[in-house]
Amino acid sequence: MDEVTLPPCPECASEFTYEMPPLLVCPECAHEWQPQDEAAEERIVIKDSVGNELFDGDSVTVVKTLKVKGSSQPIKTGTKVRNIRLLPEATDGHDIDCKIDGFGAMKLKSSVVRKV
Repeated sequence: MDEVTLPPCPECASEFTYEMPPLLVCPECAHEWQPQDEAAEERIVIKDSVGNELFDGDSVTVVKTLKVKGSSQPIKTGTKVRNIRLLPEATDGHDIDCKIDGFGAMKLKSSVVRKV
């Protein structure tokens, strides 16, 4: 029998929440909430250099020349990158995974791109 772990109450942090479809209910403070409300709050928003929200599959343009380790040529300003994939667990600030023509697969920081 699989045990489903329900989230604690967002009001009083009680761990004794129970499900009363379509709501989750806290028996201690009587707070009721929609389960999908938590998923919306936990979503990580990644923005480009000018503040536009980025999504998987977007196309972006590089806004500054970037040196690439192991390559003699930099990625120049204005290079278009198609079909990006966002990485919510950013490593060293690199939160975009993409393929750039002539360079291959690499990770970029959202602070050096602008949504097209």
